[in-house]
This record gives sequence, C-alpha cells and structure tokens, in this order.
Amino acid sequence: MAGWRRAIVPALVVAGLLAGCGSSSSSSNSTTSSSSSAASGGAAPSISAESFTNNFVAMQALKSIGASGKGKVAVILPDTTSSTRYVEFDAPDLHKAFIAAGVPSSDIIIQNAQKSDQTFLSDAQSDITNGATVILSDPEDSGTGAQVEKLAAAHGVKVIDYDRLTLGGSRPYYVSFNNVTVGKVMGQGLVTCLTAEHVAKPQIIVMRGDPTDNNATLFYQGYYTDVLAPLFKSGKYVDVANPAGTWTPPTAETEFQQALTAHKNANAALIPNDENGAPIITYLKSHGVKAGTFPTTGQDATLTGLQNVLTGYQCGTVYKAIYKEAQAAAALAVYLRDGKTPPASLLNGTTTDINEKKAVPSVLLQPVWVTPANMNATVIKDKFVPAQQLCAGSYAAACKKAGIAG
Repeated sequence: MAGWRRAIVPALVVAGLLAGCGSSSSSSNSTTSSSSSAASGGAAPSISAESFTNNFVAMQALKSIGASGKGKVAVILPDTTSSTRYVEFDAPDLHKAFIAAGVPSSDIIIQNAQKSDQTFLSDAQSDITNGATVILSDPEDSGTGAQVEKLAAAHGVKVIDYDRLTLGGSRPYYVSFNNVTVGKVMGQGLVTCLTAEHVAKPQIIVMRGDPTDNNATLFYQGYYTDVLAPLFKSGKYVDVANPAGTWTPPTAETEFQQALTAHKNANAALIPNDENGAPIITYLKSHGVKAGTFPTTGQDATLTGLQNVLTGYQCGTVYKAIYKEAQAAAALAVYLRDGKTPPASLLNGTTTDINEKKAVPSVLLQPVWVTPANMNATVIKDKFVPAQQLCAGSYAAACKKAGIAG
C-alpha cells in the first residue's frame, strides 16, 4: 500500500493523500442500540444519528457552535497498513465534516501514528500542548488509548473513542460501527456463499485480526461465536485451523499458508478484512485455485476487495460508510469543543467497557454486506469507489455482468 507521511496538518490534511482497508481476552465489550438519555445543552442545534449523508449537509446545522467553540480538535488515526480507509476516507471525511460544521481549518489537526504506540502518545502530547480541547482517538491497542485518555483528563481535554473502544479508558463517548454486527455479517456472508458455491463439507480456516485490537475481538465474536461455532459444534462445518491473528497483510498470508499446508483439506477461509485477504487470494490463484471454489470473506470494501468479489474469489465484503462515522464523530467533537452536551438524538446506543464495567454512550452505525448483486446500489451509489476505477481493464466484463457502468 502506498505510504502516508505522518504530519500535523492544521489546514488541509487531505492534500496529497495517497491511496493505500481494518480495520477491529476471553470476553469482549457489548454494544446495545437504544435511545440515549443524554440531554442537549441549552439552545444548541440538534442532530440525529440518522442525519448523515454523503453530501455532508447535516453538518451545516452545527455551524454556530462550530464557529464559537474554543481550541483545536485533533484526530489521531492508527496506521496506513491494516486498512486503506484511514488514508482514503477517514482523514478527508473528518476534515470535510469539521469544515462543514464551521470549525476553522486552523483548528483542525489530523494525524496518523503509522502503527507506532509511541508516536500515537507523542502526537497526543503535542496536540494538547498546541491547544487541543478535544481529541478523537483511534489507537491500535487499549493500553495506548488509556494512556492518552489519562493524559488528556489531566489537562482538561475531552476524548472521543473513534472506531475502536479503549478498554479501561475514561472517554465520555464512543463512535463506531456495531462491530459485533460487522462480524456477524461476515460470518453469515460466508455461510450463504458456501451454500451458493455448493461446498458440501466446509473445512474452514478461521482467521482473525490483531488480538490486541478490541475491534478484532468484537469481529471474532460476531463471526465465530455467534455464527460459525454452532455450525462447527453440529458437525455441519469443520474448524480446521485458527491462526494467531494480525492486521499486517504479509503476516496474514504467512499464517494462512502455514494453516493450508498443515490442513490441505481446507476449502474456505473466514478472513476479517480485504487487506489481509488480498495476498491470500493472490496466493490461492498462484496455486491454481479457480474462482468460486474456495470461498473467502473480507471487510472495508477496498478497491482490491471489491474486484475480488466481482471476479468470484471473495464472497463479499463488509461496507462501512465512513462518511457517516466521520460526521457522527465530528458532531460530537463540535458539541464538546463548545462546552455543550450532545443531544440524545445523536447518541443511539451504549457500549460496555468490560474493564471499567460501565456503559459508554455511543453512536453505533450499521454495516452492509456487499456482493455483485448490490454493489451498484451501495459503494458505487455512495461514490465510495469510482465505477471507472473499479471496472478498469480486465474487470470491465465482471462490472457489466453486475450492472455497473464503468
């Protein structure tokens, strides 16, 4: 994937972004969709969790508090390797959301820690020194996130957990997709695909993301505990291998190769994101595996993932409309930056921090399983991936078959 130089960009962080998605203990935190009891602050404008569209117009309702808020708002993203989304979508969409909400460019800081816990922590320290009053935090592990939240609290800075919940943290709010549901969607997608591809006795390699990432734990709960485990127990499917887990694609490929070498009868794989799946699918192709004969899964609706779906090497991918997540997080940040309590309409659920044993008010968004049948109505309609790019070269025929005009 193309690299992205780490930078603090107070004006337009998205300039020059390179195309480069992951994304995320024996127990895990639970998420519950509900109406939050948070009260709106004074006469502040209201906005709901269902307001966000890809034209960002909903954010304009917040312009008055975006303009009157004090201090900088900082975003620290985790890496550029586990998922291209952080470069291609999160960073530019967050910047766009803040601008639409009336936050001056000079008060926006967006960074990427490049998979370094130390960089993540030093970015937070620098942000606080430079006048940040709100931080959107998305660390790869909860230990780093907890350090940031402790540091921020000591300086009166508010933290919003973005995309990953920091276990043992002190944040007042959390914004993400419902990550157990993300896992369930993947698991159910694989089940549907195994039937469609007439795999009589599925022998599945069950992979996972980095076990230090709470999102990976939640994805695993969704696809393994909730979907696949009962099928393994019944004997309908066979659980042939469970590699340790990683968000580093070359390591994922190595883990898969080792599992397949040890279990040559394997005929399917639950792979938790497109980035890990890409080199695995390339490996399978290099060993003569044909489309539609070795079902795999993915997440993040990357260009490569979608092309693998179109050509039959991947059953589907979980699409997460990042523009919704970015706007929800930016809206929360704008309220906090202006010293206001976000409205109940914005907070549509709670998420349990199992370390702190408390429910965290949350904005929980819903994922979509994308296959050739609904690709045109989802990622193409949302302009998540340009049809011209998706359908380039050898993928033109597959796009035409799926009703996608490139």
